[in-house]
Amino acid sequence: MARKSFNEKLQDSKDMPKIVEVTDEKSVKRYGGTQMLIAPPLEYNELMSKVPKGKIITIKEIREFLAKKHGAEFTCPMTAGIFISLSARASCERLDDRIPFWRTLKADGELNPKYPGGIEYQKEKLSSEGHTFKTKGRKNIRYFVEDYEDKLYDLTI
Repeated sequence: MARKSFNEKLQDSKDMPKIVEVTDEKSVKRYGGTQMLIAPPLEYNELMSKVPKGKIITIKEIREFLAKKHGAEFTCPMTAGIFISLSARASCERLDDRIPFWRTLKADGELNPKYPGGIEYQKEKLSSEGHTFKTKGRKNIRYFVEDYEDKLYDLTI
């Protein structure tokens, strides 16, 4: 059986969106609630596609927006990371209708090494849109968009 392409996986929303009840005390305390949303991959793709040149968004803002939209207290962090990465890879498979996945950052404005092309590609794309960077660490250097909070895109627009 042939493996599914990233775009086929992106289109597969199974039974999502769904809200699941979380009972693990640590998780409830960490995320501030028991109602966890598992949103379909296409919703992440759609939100990532809206971020205009010169603006950025973090996974945190996307998760909060989706939780509010669906009436949940928080969004599953694991599926969010997987589906954001899936959206980036699916975009690279397409010849047209690509999304600017490089504008979606990790927490605190950190660049995402898991994206196609890695940190160098993301740095190059963001740099060409006017963003500058700061680094953290000595051995495992991590890159962050400088003053990222000032450049956040408002999903409610």
